[in-house]
Amino acid sequence: MFEMNVPYDKGEMKISLSEKNLAGVLEGKQSEYTTKLSEKELVEQSLDNPIGSKSLEELAKGNLSTPIKAEKSRFFGRFLWGMDMLRDTLESNRKKELELQKEKKTLVLSLTHDINTPLSAIRLYTRALAEGLYTEEDKRMEAYRGIEKNVTDIEEYVNEITVASREDFLSLTVNLTEVYLSDVIEAIRKLYMDKFGSLHTVFEMEPYTDCLLKGDADRLIEVMQNLLENALKYGDGKRIIVSFSEEEDCRLITVTNFGCTLKQEELVNIFDSFYRGSNVEAANGSGLGLYISRQLMHKMDGEVYAEIKDDDFCATVVVRKA
Repeated sequence: MFEMNVPYDKGEMKISLSEKNLAGVLEGKQSEYTTKLSEKELVEQSLDNPIGSKSLEELAKGNLSTPIKAEKSRFFGRFLWGMDMLRDTLESNRKKELELQKEKKTLVLSLTHDINTPLSAIRLYTRALAEGLYTEEDKRMEAYRGIEKNVTDIEEYVNEITVASREDFLSLTVNLTEVYLSDVIEAIRKLYMDKFGSLHTVFEMEPYTDCLLKGDADRLIEVMQNLLENALKYGDGKRIIVSFSEEEDCRLITVTNFGCTLKQEELVNIFDSFYRGSNVEAANGSGLGLYISRQLMHKMDGEVYAEIKDDDFCATVVVRKA
């Protein structure tokens, strides 16, 4: 039998407890505790190191990921709980702000990326005119009209950049309608046949059956342009093929370039924003072309994916039939 005196009211009370019911004895030593510090030193030490001070210091430094541990303190418990709620709110707001900044940066970079295509076309036209490659008047007039059209495209992109500087979100608009496959392909043929010819790159388009597709003609052309520019930039520059196939209610358009040096394990990342593969070397780019293409295709209820077959890089656009 275990017996002991415990405080009760203003005195003590003796209790008896069987050994089998005794879990242990917790004995306080508060009355016997002594410190070598003076009262003044104790107060100064407590003010220098208040409850939760370490976490609060991290918060003051801008570290919002370290939780402020709650204390069972009559005076500081609710205060520390409130500070942790403040930390959580600040961390959430900072994440939203960073995401917003990233989206605005993505939009501006996507538009500047789009400007590269008409600039490249203008450069080729002016070079051809300067070197006298167009001997016939109608060819020269066609080149002038091409330059004027690309200048207009650049002006529109610049206007979008101006608007984007005032916007708080990424806006890749798509006008969903019906478009013939031939309209998209012939526009691509017209844009790239001369360009690839001047670069001595063989450009082949396999035969296809025309059909009505669900999508935005301008955006589909933009996606195809991104794939072709990538094929030219990161392939061996000798040969590019556009082929066609069908799968259920979709039409598949594949751009294949040869001499692929991208690693197989990098395929999962190439559609991420700002990602550039190990094969970029000195090639200029922002790492946005494929990202923009996928975002646009998703808005058109389609898809774009890539695969490596032997030394060939194949990027395929999946467009739903209307």
